[in-house]
Amino acid sequence: MSTTVSRGALWLEKLAPNAQRLSGLCPSVQAADGQVNGEAVRFIAVVPDANNHYPRAAKGEVGLLEGWTLAKVVSETVAADANSSVKRPIIAVIDVPSQAYGRREEAFGIHQALAGAAAAYANARLAGHPVIGLIVGKAMSGAFLAHGYQANRLIAFNDSGVLIHAMGKDSAARITLRTVEALEKLAATIPPMAYDISNYATLGLLSDLLNISNPDAPSESDLTQVKATLQQAIKDARQDTTLKNRLGADNRRSSALVRERMKASW
Repeated sequence: MSTTVSRGALWLEKLAPNAQRLSGLCPSVQAADGQVNGEAVRFIAVVPDANNHYPRAAKGEVGLLEGWTLAKVVSETVAADANSSVKRPIIAVIDVPSQAYGRREEAFGIHQALAGAAAAYANARLAGHPVIGLIVGKAMSGAFLAHGYQANRLIAFNDSGVLIHAMGKDSAARITLRTVEALEKLAATIPPMAYDISNYATLGLLSDLLNISNPDAPSESDLTQVKATLQQAIKDARQDTTLKNRLGADNRRSSALVRERMKASW
């Protein structure tokens, strides 16, 4: 069995070195309290757990346990800071290959678990917590929606190992009756269908795209760059709890137009 550390686990440790993990959580959700520029910050990551009670979530997927646990951690953070004038930043370290696909997951309500996580992040953002999503690896499908997509600001590494999409390539190829190769060729011409981070960046959803020398073995300069970017993102997030900053790119012009016309109609 491979002992390779996931990017999510690696970057959680790099950003909160030697920090004690919060207790009472499932092993696949790790949270630690660290600092960014001297300010207390809560980091949260979903990591692989080979002994996961649900095998479909053993490789870092977001399933039932992960969804409810994310909701628990974020909601408890909001509750703990309810009477604080300055809310702690919450940084979601994102490396999630998918939601957990399985009959048991569907039967036991994975949609509710993931919705609970997404709602907790949204509530934190609206309560004044700067919520930052740091995409260090894969951000796929419902897993990304549950863990990080509700962030005030999204930061990603400009790296071939960073993939963002609603569906994995094999699944998308089956659905569209194409080979994976044919799907990749088509997706390269349509930014919303593409998997690579450079195309995703054209959609205006990222606040920063960082060039990291080696995301799997970051240098000190890499860490300095990431921490500085997180610091700026936290500062920016405190100015606006909405997600309006995502609508400015050329490839979102239609989205902005639809919103304008709906607002005018209502």
